[in-house]
This record gives sequence, structure tokens and C-alpha cells, in this order.
Amino acid sequence: MKALKTLTAASALVLTSQATLAGDVVINLGYAAAEGSSYAVLANKFEELAEEYSGGSIDVKVRCCGQLMGEDEAFKAMQLGTVDMHIITGNNISPHFPLMDAFVLPYIFEDKSHAYRVLEGEVGQGFAKKLHEATNVHLLTFGFVGDRDFYNSRQPITEMADMAGLKVRVPKNQVMIDTFTEFGAAPIPLPWADTPTALQTGTVEGADNGTSFIKSQKFYEIMPHFTVLEHFTYFSPLFASDRIMGKLDDDQRDAVMRAARDAGIFQKEEMTRQVDEIRAFLTGEGGMKTAEFDRTDFIAAGQRVQDNYSADKGDDFKALVAEIRAAAE
Repeated sequence: MKALKTLTAASALVLTSQATLAGDVVINLGYAAAEGSSYAVLANKFEELAEEYSGGSIDVKVRCCGQLMGEDEAFKAMQLGTVDMHIITGNNISPHFPLMDAFVLPYIFEDKSHAYRVLEGEVGQGFAKKLHEATNVHLLTFGFVGDRDFYNSRQPITEMADMAGLKVRVPKNQVMIDTFTEFGAAPIPLPWADTPTALQTGTVEGADNGTSFIKSQKFYEIMPHFTVLEHFTYFSPLFASDRIMGKLDDDQRDAVMRAARDAGIFQKEEMTRQVDEIRAFLTGEGGMKTAEFDRTDFIAAGQRVQDNYSADKGDDFKALVAEIRAAAE
């Protein structure tokens, strides 16, 4: 909790310290996922708490399901000030802030405890500060850390050799493209909006998503095979534009930062509880089939990707990877 408060305080410091007479403020908060997803858990709790903590002077309007725009456009729109707040999966930030790729690397976290130590501690605090300095976008909370579970239409995955030639949808993120290439698959980069249709038509044979997304998007109805590969860890932070943060007076800023922190804690607890239930649903009532598999070759391939990126990237990237690895010790 102390580390979370430190992150919140650090984020607040990048805001102007001069109070403004903001009056009532409307904040439009968007996300591209379906209602019932992990995004909704974070967004709805933030709405509730921001309005409560501000005494009603802040009115949060949650816009789900891509009503504002998709994730590929939302970060740039916050930089321009045309979107107030948006929840965006970390890998979709990489084109705008390449340092994010350090968190996207396969098997970069040993377990969830390691991930939360990094994100909720000094490493996460420093990352949020660098993000704002480079982009003028505020990272308000990292929230829940989950795994991207894998699913496909071709066959059960029992070893890495089963991935050979499999047409896998990936986001437009080079780390993820390179990882599935290393796994032996044939990655096809597609925007999120095009993914459901591509899965239905067979343009792609498989994909990965956060566990809750597989259920909320009802992919279990069209994809028969499910694998808890745990190759990519994901988080979907709540971001805010400089423009909307500049509209808030000091009390409202404090309310927003507290609401983001507490909503992130709530999402973390709620989604941790839900993941096991959702996986049980997918392989039970949802009808997906799973099989025991050997993760050894996947982990070795992931380590090769980590090493390749660490060698090719700049000093900031290498330093961040080193900090992440050190936090596991």
C-alpha cells in the first residue's frame, strides 16, 4: 500500500501545483473492451470513487466498447487532448512509448508477486514519471496484472512444436510478433476491432487475450482449444490527458488520484478472484478443451526474445529490464 501511495504521489507531482477554480468537471472515460471485462471493473469503480471523493464536483461518463475510439488511436488522442481518459492495454502503448516493451517481453515476470513488486514499487513509479515526461500523458494506476491465455481452432497445445505454422492473431506490437515467430507460429498483426471477424472466418486460427476477455467476447463459442500458456503478462492502465488534469483544482486532483489508486486495488482483488472461476467456466460449461503441456521450450524461446531485445535496445530499456529482473531476487 505504501508503494501504491508513492506512485500516486509521484504522478501528482507532475501536475501543475497551482490551484485552479475548476468548478464542476465532466470526465469522459473510454475503453474498447466489452462490458463485463476487466476494463469495466476498473472504469466503473473509478467512476464511483471519483464522484464520491470529489463531493460530486466531478462527473465521470464511462464510454465502453469503443464508443470513443479504439486503443490504437486513444493514446495519441490523449496527447492531443481530444480524449480525457482511456484504459489501454500495455502492449498498445509501445508504439507511442517504446520503453513499455520491457513489460511486454515474454516470461519477464516470474509470478504475480514479482509483477506487483515491480509495478507498485519504485520501478513502476519511475516508469510513470518517464512516460509523462515523454508523452504528456498521465498513468494513474496500473491496476490488475493478468495473463494472456491462448486459444486456437486447430489442435490442443501440448508442446511448442504444436505451434508450428499456426496463424495467430497478435496486436501490432513487435515484441509479440517476434515471440510467436520464435514459438514457430505464423503471427498476423491485426487491430482489436478486426479480431473477432478474423477468428470467425478462419483468417487466423488462434490468438491470446486476458482470461476475462475470452469469456466476455464469447470466443469459447468459436475456439475449441484453450491453453494457460502464461507467456505474456498484461496490465491495462488508466491514463489521463494533460488537458483534463489541468482542468481540475487541487481537491479534484487529489480525488482523481485517490480514486485511481483505490479503483486499481479493487480491480486487482476482484479480477484475481475471478480468473480461476472464468478458466473453470471456459473448460467446463464453455466447452473448451485443454491439455497438459510442457512449458520448457516456450520459456527458453521467451528468454531468447528477452536477450535479443536487451541487446538491441538503448540504455534505458536495458536498465529497466535489469530492474525488473532484480526485483525477482
